[in-house]
Amino acid sequence: MGKSKKSKVRGGGGDDLLDSSDADSVGSSSTALSDLSISYATENVNSHEFVLDKYIDALYEKRGSTREAALASLVDAFESFMLGGLVENKYATLLSLFNTSIKKGSTKEACLASRAIGLLSITLGAGSSSHETMVESHPQLSKVLQTWSDASKMISALDCLAVVTFVGATDLAETEVSLKAMWDVIHPKSGSNVGTVRKPRPPVLAAALSAWTFLLTTIGSWRINTDSWKEPIAFLSTLLGAEDRAVRMAAGEALALCFELNLLDISPSEDADDDTGVPGSSKGKLFLDMQALKAKIAGLASNLSAEAGGKGADKKNLSDQRDLFQRILDFVKYGECPEESMKIAGKRDVLRVASWSELIQLNFFKRFLGRGFLKHVQVTFLEWSVFHCANLLVHVANARFVLYTGQWTSSRYLQHQG
Repeated sequence: MGKSKKSKVRGGGGDDLLDSSDADSVGSSSTALSDLSISYATENVNSHEFVLDKYIDALYEKRGSTREAALASLVDAFESFMLGGLVENKYATLLSLFNTSIKKGSTKEACLASRAIGLLSITLGAGSSSHETMVESHPQLSKVLQTWSDASKMISALDCLAVVTFVGATDLAETEVSLKAMWDVIHPKSGSNVGTVRKPRPPVLAAALSAWTFLLTTIGSWRINTDSWKEPIAFLSTLLGAEDRAVRMAAGEALALCFELNLLDISPSEDADDDTGVPGSSKGKLFLDMQALKAKIAGLASNLSAEAGGKGADKKNLSDQRDLFQRILDFVKYGECPEESMKIAGKRDVLRVASWSELIQLNFFKRFLGRGFLKHVQVTFLEWSVFHCANLLVHVANARFVLYTGQWTSSRYLQHQG
């Protein structure tokens, strides 16, 4: 991948960065790094670009703690939406350095780098740059998942893979590759030797389910072959009985989305035998199996919505579980969609969601952006109000939230009440 023309590039390809001696550049960078705090009240683009270059310089240093500090500062800046408009000409260099940190850095450095790649993709917005970000980062992220690295490293890679694919994928085939990588963590198959199946730890499993479900929301506009969904949905239903509450809840959201996407809906006429027009042995069985799955999931959701708290149970998490599964039950039985709204920049600026796809996307972005979520959305509202041309968080036709640079597009998901 080429280096940015505006960036100060030292050394060769990314694989050699951490091992090269950079005597003429590392002298004072680590000392200066601690003084490069970005003022959130300052809108001086030149100052921000200068600081960005300093962080890039620091990522070339051999000392791991210096690179970690630079990555942490870059993540902080990305979260605060302060690098929008500055990274387009430097993203190739940043991405190369981030990938190297995932490949050769410590667990902490790899986690920060994964997060930085996801935030870089969001900052770039949909387009050729974010597509390249997805293509170039996918091999390293997939390798982390395939080698079953440290749990925190896997969770960071899962989140990053979900975000870069969500923003950068241009067709169903690209999305399916990432979905498969996540599913292989959720439901790993046996290796070449019998008995080598690995089971993910509960935090990793919950993260994989969340990332997979988030990415699955983007397939709504593409044709779905329901015949292939019996096994995945059946497996997800077994996770409703998992000991870990976070796993149960993540599996529940995944199943709610499957219902919303009509992945369990197969009519008897669709299953009719091609020759006789009568339900055949295999297709008719699929219909009956899906009906049984629906009943099973509804029953489990009902039980989980009314689960009694035992001694020492976390009341907050138990309440969240009850609420979630009551929503799922209402949707499965009565078709009632979940609805939520949140204030963005003022009393009149409200973000509304009214489906499982939208709610899952909103919650994922809120979690991924953390404290930076409101900042991202508030900035987009402000820029639209002043310039009528902004980076807007919009729900586009292919069912994705993306940061999109362009003229204001009317959307019922971002509303100004007045």
